[in-house]
Amino acid sequence: MTTHLIKRDIKDQEDIRFLVIEFYNQALADLVIGPVFKAANFSLEAHIPVMVKFWETILLDVVTYKGNPMLKHIALNQEVPLKGEHFERWMKIWEETIRTHFEGPVADQAISRASSIGQLMQYKIKQATNTTGL
Repeated sequence: MTTHLIKRDIKDQEDIRFLVIEFYNQALADLVIGPVFKAANFSLEAHIPVMVKFWETILLDVVTYKGNPMLKHIALNQEVPLKGEHFERWMKIWEETIRTHFEGPVADQAISRASSIGQLMQYKIKQATNTTGL
């Protein structure tokens, strides 16, 4: 007799915190994007609360995040060039983390919103790079 783990949808801040921590545990160890975090002097302790607020604002309509992730990533790109494969790997880990632990409309939205954000971020970084000649 096999038991199936019943997944549920993302419903509150604790679910988002769990998702973000699980994601970064994998991302930091990843051979493709892990080095980007290390080169950027990344602080997990400082970043987790910001990402929880960011995703809580996007997914749960609880406005707790104030900031501009585009500007932060454009600045990061000047220190550590962000390439398409970085965004692809980030998205793959994000989706795998969600699919492993959650299912439902909010989980699906977390994947689709992340994909849109990643595409827009790549576009904005490319625009900024072309403008500044970097």
